[in-house]
Amino acid sequence: MAKKTRYGQKEQEQAWLNAEVDALYRLTSAGVRVPEPHGFVDGVLLMEMISDAEGNVAPRLDEVTLTPEQAETYYAKVIQDVVKMLCAGLIHGDLSEFNVLVDASGPVIIDLPQAVDAAGNNSAAAMLYRDVDNMRNYFGQYAPKLLNTEYGREMWALYETGELHPDSKLTGHFDADTHIANVDELMEVIDDAKEEEAERQARLRDDDDDGEIPQPY
Repeated sequence: MAKKTRYGQKEQEQAWLNAEVDALYRLTSAGVRVPEPHGFVDGVLLMEMISDAEGNVAPRLDEVTLTPEQAETYYAKVIQDVVKMLCAGLIHGDLSEFNVLVDASGPVIIDLPQAVDAAGNNSAAAMLYRDVDNMRNYFGQYAPKLLNTEYGREMWALYETGELHPDSKLTGHFDADTHIANVDELMEVIDDAKEEEAERQARLRDDDDDGEIPQPY
């Protein structure tokens, strides 16, 4: 893959496809509006076609002109799906108006090969913020009041504390922690811990010198 050989590119494409298949099945089970997968055989993924009211392929979000009311409704639906995704342990990672289709019932999230594990990726929070901010900025063009929302940071804070659920009612407001840490107090705690560990090690050495088997403390 690193050398970008033809074989490496094939393997990379296969890895991405497998990731998307796994994400689609997980998110469908979680109730997220994504194309429903129907099967994956020999590297071929068969999934639901998202269509408009006339049966044609549904347009991308960036191809649709919205009223303020539609923008607010669609934004709420996308945010709820992002919450469900996060509760399922995934973050889209590249969510934008180009990765959302619009059918008769509203937004459908697509293109998930880069979906990341929320608990296992150090950049998960930043990626979630970017996904949500992309959606906020897009829908905010049609409904400016949406630009004042902070759903990404609110839902991540709830996720970190185990309080985020698929049906969580978000407010769109988030108050950042402005508490200034007491560095001196923190350093005292660290120094005390170091001193306690040094004393423990000294006792272990003394016991060993006496020929006794050290006992755990």
